[in-house]
Amino acid sequence: MKRTSIRKHHSVIAGAGVMALATAAITLQSATAAPAADPAPLTATAAGKLATTISSDLGADAAGSYYDAKDRKLVVNVLNAAAAKKVRAAGAEAQVVKHSLQSLDEARETLKGKATIPGTAWAMDPKLNKVVVTADRTVKSTALSRLNKAVSSLGDRATVRRTTGTIQPLIAGGDAIWGDSARCSLGFNVIRAGRPYFLTAGHCTSRVQTWSATRGGPEIASTTGSSFPSDDYGLAAYTANVAHPSAVNLYNGRTQPITRAGDPIVGQRVLRSGSTSRVHSGSVLAVNVTVNYAQGTVDDLIQTSVCAEPGDSGGSLFAGSTALGLTSGGSGDCTLGGQTYYQPVAEALRATGSRIG
Repeated sequence: MKRTSIRKHHSVIAGAGVMALATAAITLQSATAAPAADPAPLTATAAGKLATTISSDLGADAAGSYYDAKDRKLVVNVLNAAAAKKVRAAGAEAQVVKHSLQSLDEARETLKGKATIPGTAWAMDPKLNKVVVTADRTVKSTALSRLNKAVSSLGDRATVRRTTGTIQPLIAGGDAIWGDSARCSLGFNVIRAGRPYFLTAGHCTSRVQTWSATRGGPEIASTTGSSFPSDDYGLAAYTANVAHPSAVNLYNGRTQPITRAGDPIVGQRVLRSGSTSRVHSGSVLAVNVTVNYAQGTVDDLIQTSVCAEPGDSGGSLFAGSTALGLTSGGSGDCTLGGQTYYQPVAEALRATGSRIG
């Protein structure tokens, strides 16, 4: 767990209940069992549970996994044919790859030591079986040379991609939840010690102590803790008698009830709601992502293909009734497109001792 600076106060923020992935009674068949020719279609949730079980049973022979949303199947990377046979017997598709998770984790550690440069991010891409490093338009000259040298030292375990946008926290001065120096978006309403709170981005609560529902309006909540950088979550306690449902605004006159929190799987389809750009959809591109903002490094984020814009910080990433993340930052916009990064909700709930209400 990364360092956390939550001050003891009331309770946790807008609706994110932690749901550990249910332990399904799924057991890998022996290597002598006949492989399943056509794995049964899986939901993203079921694929996530199966991936956890398979990875645990295979140990070092497992090298990552992802969900194929189109064909509704789980794809598991393995290092040898014997492991592939076990994966197929368990009901997933196997893909034999070159690099182990340990090798790719070592590559990430090399990047951390040699290329922690503002405007960069990196994540293990299970579809490519390598670490993909993103560098925005601010990375140039000496910094770019330093980055390229570090990536080259990793051989075919890593590759660099450029983005024309700027990787930054998506904070702004605008509407939604307002502070005296920033506008952000509420993430999820939560309960802590029996009292209502909400979760939003830590880079928002680190700047704002009191929150209003309208610009210059009366106080509705007060920040009780923040963790940024390293993490990017913040907690605020409601101080006014206002409604705080466990739901996400869909900006079409309806809301999506949120009943639990979960962990995403690469390939899963997701939605994001924020006060600037409202609701947009996309898919999960990576998990356990490192992002190097100008303000500092944040680890273990979720990366998606969903766009976002300044003021969307703290907003909700969800799939159906499951809370997944809090909008941290990104690059691009919702006109030309972009990518975004999210603080996992489950981690924020554990750290703050809160739950979805």
